Amino acid sequence: MQRREFSRSLLAAGATTALGATAALTLTPAHAQLAGLKEGADFVRLGRPAPVDSPTGKIEVLEFFAYTCIHCYNFEPLLSDWMKKAPAHVVVRRTPVAFNDAFVPLQRLYYALDAMGQVDALHEKVFRAIHVDKQRLNSSETITAWVTAQGVDREKFTGFFNSFAVAGKARRATQMQDAYQVEGTPSLGVGGRYYVTGQGPRTLVVANALIDDLRKA
Repeated sequence: MQRREFSRSLLAAGATTALGATAALTLTPAHAQLAGLKEGADFVRLGRPAPVDSPTGKIEVLEFFAYTCIHCYNFEPLLSDWMKKAPAHVVVRRTPVAFNDAFVPLQRLYYALDAMGQVDALHEKVFRAIHVDKQRLNSSETITAWVTAQGVDREKFTGFFNSFAVAGKARRATQMQDAYQVEGTPSLGVGGRYYVTGQGPRTLVVANALIDDLRKA
């Protein structure tokens, strides 16, 4: 899904994914080779490194996603399996985007579920609710009603959803989105250095090569 399409459709599911690098990102020489990959086609090297929240010695990988993005829903099983196999030196964080204020409730939903230890149980179900069951989870009221229907305590969820901690994580997610100059989902940020647009299963092949490159640096 592309940022400009989000603005037009106000979170309508099924928009097309970003397939190319954005002009705003600075590239080193075009077509530079990295483990058989082409810079500018397979990945973008950031002109200004993005901040990383992982400790020294760890390589941080951020998945930029939106619950309303059908491509993110299709990518989720691949990412989940890849995360389970990630080596100890790799830290993977899901990062919900907010291309406008309408995204914030779903950002808060993710971080509230994370704070309650419910991501494993409900993350994929949120995708299914939107893309399969066609539910409009676009406000705190509809989100709270859906989460409660999944057996989660309403009062506890509301407390987390409205907390300063969750609001802060949502703001940080948007800051990271801007630092990587994200234009579409799903996409990956790797080590504060590289941006990878969604390319289906190949996205993770590219990520593996970039992680290896950072390990050698």
